[in-house]
Order: sequence, then structure tokens, then C-alpha cells
Amino acid sequence: MDAVLPRTRKAVFTRAPAGLRFLVVIEKFFGLPQAVAMRILVAPDKFKGSLTAVEAAEAIRRGLLAADPHADVRMRPIADGGEGTAEAICQAGGGEWVVCRARGPLGDPVEARYAWLPGGIAVIDMSEASGIGRISASRRDPLRATTFGTGEMIADAARRGARKILIGLGGSATNDGGCGIAAALGFRFLAADGTPMDPVPQNLPSLDRILAPDALDLPELIALCDVQNPLLGTRGATHTYGPQKGAVDLQPLEDALHHLAGIAARDLGRDCRDVPGAGAAGGTGFGLMCFLGASFRPGFEMIAGVLGLEKEMAQSDLVITGEGRLDAQTLEGKGPLGVAGLARRCGKRVVAFAGCIDADPRLREIFDDVVAITPPGLPLGEALRNAGHLLESAAARLMLAPS
Repeated sequence: MDAVLPRTRKAVFTRAPAGLRFLVVIEKFFGLPQAVAMRILVAPDKFKGSLTAVEAAEAIRRGLLAADPHADVRMRPIADGGEGTAEAICQAGGGEWVVCRARGPLGDPVEARYAWLPGGIAVIDMSEASGIGRISASRRDPLRATTFGTGEMIADAARRGARKILIGLGGSATNDGGCGIAAALGFRFLAADGTPMDPVPQNLPSLDRILAPDALDLPELIALCDVQNPLLGTRGATHTYGPQKGAVDLQPLEDALHHLAGIAARDLGRDCRDVPGAGAAGGTGFGLMCFLGASFRPGFEMIAGVLGLEKEMAQSDLVITGEGRLDAQTLEGKGPLGVAGLARRCGKRVVAFAGCIDADPRLREIFDDVVAITPPGLPLGEALRNAGHLLESAAARLMLAPS
């Protein structure tokens, strides 16, 4: 990259092939030059635990403009179906927010919001009611956590007259296979003696029957998700996401989901355990398909369409994306991977920022450059508290670094 160049009367030309500074100077009227600013598209996902996608985009923008005040920076914060999906779509689609009361992951009452778009489309982030951010690290307990509150949000949107409900999967504190959602919408989970049970994972081994409601009047449900994990196994919900939700012993959670899948296949006639995406958000993908007949759409694909991301990319000289951590899960279909794929298709250079970057060589094949914003040795807590400043500084250095 080239340093910021002064404007002079002589035509100057930066090293455009490097892609990170593009300045074309033309002579107009009396030989005075005019600069065509570099066009940069900033499309990050959230930096989990520290910055929303919108906050991350704003931090990157500040850093870029501090290094080059003439840069044309356009922000398009993204999501991949996880946290921030409703915000990204609401902002781009001219929506409004609806607030409802719901049950949190451990049963505490919470106020949860979802986006309402023109035409009667509701966009729900399941993390709003059932998210890991709703409970402190010391209280995390996936054996007791429930998605019931997300079901209450779906019911609220249906009562409001939603024509279609999009549900962003991700950021959950739960591993209940979507049972809580189903219970909130009228499904009954019974023990062997016929008594109703609260279908949280610690109770699921005692599950004997599932009874569907006589009538289930719901609009079209679309689950937004870009991960491909099945419900069970080493790539499934428990083994992939359980530890980050506070699970120490994974086997009881895995056994609970295995038992649930068998009972659901028998009583509901749907066996969705091996469908890609069934393991998303602690098996919520499985529950939405199996109990409610929801369809799946790639979250990034949906959001990219709403944002007009490909058109913006075609008009840009450089694309910047990022998320909290670039690792193997990024390669499973996270937002930055989608941005990189679009950038390649448009023939654009793409750079990814992250708080932490795994040593996986595939990341450097996908992105033209990857930049860790956290200085070596900085404690995690301090890095999270100062993520905005670190991201801003990294963006400024990117613009000013020599090629």
C-alpha cells in the first residue's frame, strides 16, 4: 500500500495493482489536477463479545478516513444469519423495531425486539431471547437452557399478521434441539406416565411422546443459516458449539439430542437429524425443520441481496470485511467467507480483519490479506474492551503501509 499522497499539479499514479490505494489524477482547467478518491466497501460481520457489525464498520471507516480523508468509504455491515441479522436487514430494508416480552434462556423475563419490514415480513434473531449474551458466563448451563422465548417471538409476529418470518440462527445459549420453540407454539412433550415435561436437555432422556397441536397457524418460516453442521456427531450441535455455551460433559447433551431425534422421527414423521444446518444454534435448525416445517436459506445470500452488496462491490476498488475470529468455522460458511466469494466474482481485492486469526493456510487462500488487530500479548479482556480502537488503528495502518 502507498502512503497518503499530496495533491500536486503533476499527474501522479499510485501502484494500483496493489489495490490498496487508487488515485487517478487528471488535468482540468489551467492544468490543475483532480483526484479520484479510492472507493472502499466496508462489509464486516460482528466482532463477537465486543462490537456489532455496525460498530465494526464505523470503526474501520474512522481509521480509513484518518489515513486518507479523501477516500470514498461505503459501509454495508453484514450478518450470516446469526446475531445482527435483523439489524442488518432492518437498516437496509427500511424496517422498524417491534418489542415483545419473552422468556430468556434460563426462564427470566426479557424484552426482545425483532424487525418488521414493509409487506409484513418479520426478522427475528434467536439470540434476542435465547442468546448467550443474555446470561453471565457463570450462569451458562446448556442442560437447562431453552429456546422457548424465541418461540414466543415467532408467536408474537404471527399474531401481528406477519406474512413471512425470517429467523436468524446463531449466538444461542441453548442446546435443546428447538424443543423450547415448539413448546411455546403448542407442542406437548410427555413422559412415559403421560405427564407434561419441560423439554430442556436434562429432561429429554425421559421423553416418551411428542404431541403436535391440533392446529398450527403460522406464516412461512425461513431459517437463515450459513453453517452446514448436522444435528449429531463430531460436527454436530453439541460437539461443535457446546463448549462455548458452558458445557463441560458433552455426552449428556449429545444423548439428549439423539433421543429427541428418534422420538420426533417416530411421532412427527420427519427425520431431519442429518440435514445440513440441523446442528445450527444448538439444534434449533433441526427443531424449526422438524416441528414447524421451516425452510432453510443461506443467511449471507439473503442479506447480501437486501444490501445490494454485489452491485456495491462492482463499484469499489477494495473490499474490507472481518469478524472476531477467523478460523475453521469461518470456512463453514460465515459472513466474511461470503464477502470474499463475492469479491472474487467481481475481481476485487479483499482484506479481512479479526481479533484473532488461526494458522489455517486456507484463510490466506480465501482473502488477499488477513490482519490481526490485537497486539501480541494483550489480555483478552483488554482486547475486547478496546476492540473499536484496535480496529480503527488497524484500518489506518492498512492505508498507510508501504506496498
